[in-house]
Amino acid sequence: MTHTLHRRGDRENLSGDFVVFTMSAKGFNEEGSGPKMRKFLDIVLRHNPVNFGDCITGNSKVKTLEEIQKNIDATSVVHAVFTDPAVVADVLKDLKKAEVGTSIIVSGIHDETEKCCRAAGLKKHTIEHSMGYFGQVKRLPDHEFMELTSMCGHAMVPANLVERVLREIRRGKKTCREAALELTRPCHCGVYNPVRAEKLLKRLVPLMVLDE
Repeated sequence: MTHTLHRRGDRENLSGDFVVFTMSAKGFNEEGSGPKMRKFLDIVLRHNPVNFGDCITGNSKVKTLEEIQKNIDATSVVHAVFTDPAVVADVLKDLKKAEVGTSIIVSGIHDETEKCCRAAGLKKHTIEHSMGYFGQVKRLPDHEFMELTSMCGHAMVPANLVERVLREIRRGKKTCREAALELTRPCHCGVYNPVRAEKLLKRLVPLMVLDE
């Protein structure tokens, strides 16, 4: 899976950004995997993720836990977002013990995820790296905006929404936390990190010059 690989940022703010998720492999273990993924969700929720969701139903900021649990099936991809590597290590320990039976993916800075796996007594099966962006990159939004937009791997958080919430923060219509939650809601899968988004907005508001 590559939809969480291309998150922009520096080491400081990416060090508090981890996505743990599970999915089945079509044609291999897809049949009967729905209950396994519900078990995965039960386990990650014990560790208080800052966001979670399923690609079928939506994320925890727009759907209830009951709705998400009810609709998980064999084609689901269930996600949970964490900010602390020690918590991620504990999540992996619990998943290892439970032997859920579907693929578990951890997204984050490579050496941080390596430490999490080692702490959980796990060895990575596969490693994927983002090679960055190619093509007409001059048409992309500013790097600071992309730190916020790239947390949604399916591009459901556009740069113009980031610009709008920044303007509303500056006018006193929204707090940074409220704006971060607004950016989180369109990310259907639940991989957007509202805690990181709030920190990025606080850093960005005084730096940006926006047309009023």
